Amino acid sequence: MVESAFVLRHHEDGLRLREHSRRWMLEHRLVPVDVVGTQADGLRYTELVASYSVGAPFDALCAISDLSIWFFVWDDKHGRYAFHHQHGRWAALRDALYRVVDAPAAYSHDAEPLLSGLADCLLRFHALMSEHWNTSIAEHLRAVIHAYDIEYRERINNYVPPIDDYVKLRAGTFGYRVWLDCLELAAGRALPADIRQWGEYRRAGLASQEFAGWYNDLCSIRKELAAGELHNLGITLIKHRGLSVGDAIDEVRERVITRVEDFLLAERAALERVDRANLPPEIADAVRHCVFNMRNWISSVYWFHHASERYNVNAWADRSHPPYVVDA
Repeated sequence: MVESAFVLRHHEDGLRLREHSRRWMLEHRLVPVDVVGTQADGLRYTELVASYSVGAPFDALCAISDLSIWFFVWDDKHGRYAFHHQHGRWAALRDALYRVVDAPAAYSHDAEPLLSGLADCLLRFHALMSEHWNTSIAEHLRAVIHAYDIEYRERINNYVPPIDDYVKLRAGTFGYRVWLDCLELAAGRALPADIRQWGEYRRAGLASQEFAGWYNDLCSIRKELAAGELHNLGITLIKHRGLSVGDAIDEVRERVITRVEDFLLAERAALERVDRANLPPEIADAVRHCVFNMRNWISSVYWFHHASERYNVNAWADRSHPPYVVDA
């Protein structure tokens, strides 16, 4: 369905972005030099962002991409801390990240790459967007950190949350609201609060993000089972409905298709409301741009999961330890 209804688009500065991101990863030591050299192209992180931030000014594109790379590295670090039950290290990182969100300038040169990397992204956001927008994304990042902490505690206690609880938690660990904020950054303008609250706009945004989060679960289930992870929609279905792995995969796939269908309906309704709303031209253009990149989230995430070595578990020597992750 995605292949027939959605076109994979590319930002015109995608190649420049790749070179920028390589430099940024090395500058902040988020990824070891040898991993950048051997894994970066195969992971395709920048291609993902360049396909859902179409039309973004280059400085905004780079900031979104760097936050996305940071997110992948942070997710991997969280997973390894849980795998090895490194509770003290996790708690220290969690608490430090809250402090970074509150005062990024104090951490821009921190020795810990995850702190300096996030601080750098936030400071660049501050230079590009309004104080209100930055306050909003900071609140949403705090919610992400909190959701990861819940997941950590549940995982070390071998607790698989009920399906509805997992769906709510996934909105936090995937960062739905953060990425919806970044749509506005890509459009070059924060949307008025009342437009953010339009039912049509909210439904389109949620459908695109739930597609992305659940499609990630669909493509990650085998590597996450191998790594002992418990937070995956398919694993939740296995635990609470007694499904086999194959049946759980089929169920997640059906839910993903439903979210695509929901998005198409909400997208049409949102664009029709823009046409009726008599908005200032610059606001109307920004809303259309955000909805356009909601659509691009679906095609970008779909193709990313088929192309990225992040999900090519059959090529790994150890399915429980991805080759692009280095334990410290």
